[in-house]
Amino acid sequence: MSLIVETQNGVTTLTLNRPEVHNAFDEALIAELTDAFNAVAEDETVRAVVLRGDGKSFSAGADLNWMKRMAGFDEAENFADASRLALLLHTIDTCPKPVIARVHGNAFAGAIGLIACADLAVAVKEAEFAVTEVRLGLIPAVISPYLIRAMGARQARRWFLTAERFPAEQALAMNLVHEVVAADELDPCVDHWLDAIRKAGPHALSAAKLLVRAVDQTPSPEIIEDTARRIAAIRASAEGKEGVASFLEKRKPGWVQ
Repeated sequence: MSLIVETQNGVTTLTLNRPEVHNAFDEALIAELTDAFNAVAEDETVRAVVLRGDGKSFSAGADLNWMKRMAGFDEAENFADASRLALLLHTIDTCPKPVIARVHGNAFAGAIGLIACADLAVAVKEAEFAVTEVRLGLIPAVISPYLIRAMGARQARRWFLTAERFPAEQALAMNLVHEVVAADELDPCVDHWLDAIRKAGPHALSAAKLLVRAVDQTPSPEIIEDTARRIAAIRASAEGKEGVASFLEKRKPGWVQ
C-alpha cells in the first residue's frame, strides 16, 4: 500500500508509505493522494489533514521506474502524465480543510511542491531540500506556481537554477516551512496546530482559506495547464531525454565536461 489513510478524532493522516524508495511518487501514489484529498474534502467529520512520510525521507520526488516509463513517452503522453501531478497539487492547494505537512526528513524536487501546497509546514532541523530538475535537463514546471508563491521569484531563481541542497533553516527563511524544530518536537508542533484548528469553526476555516486565495494570487487553470505543457515539452526534448537517461544510467549528461 503506497499510501496509508487513517482518520482519528477528526484528523486524517496521510502517510507516504514507500520507505524503500524514500517515498518517491509514481502515477499510482499520485492517484491515491488525489483520491484521498478529494475524499477528505467531502467528509464533514474531518477537521484537518496531516501529510507525512514513513522511513528516512519525507519524499525524494519522482520514482525511478516512473521516470524510466516517462523517458519513452512522446510530448502528448508527457502532458497527460504531468497533468495528473498538476491536478494533485491543485487538489491539495484548494482542499477546504487545513493541511499540515509534517516533514521529518529530506524533500526533493516534486516533494517540495507538496509542502508548498500545505497550509502549515513544520520540518526537523536535519531535513534538507532541493529543486533538482535542471540537473536532469528538466524544469520544476508544475510545482513552480506554488514554490514561487511561497519563496518568491528572487529566491526561486537561485534554487531553480543551481539545484543546490538547502537546509531547513533556509526553507524557514524563505517561507517554505513555518517552523523548524528538533525531532522530538515535531509531533508536539503538529498537535499544537491541530489543537488550535479544533477551536476554530469548521466553516470559518474553509472560508479563511478561500479568503487567502481570493486576496493572494492563486495559480489559475491557465497557469496549471501551461506548466504541464512546459514540462511535457522539455521531457520530450533531446536534452530532457539525455538528462533523464544519464541519471538512470548513473553517468554524466552530455553537457557536463
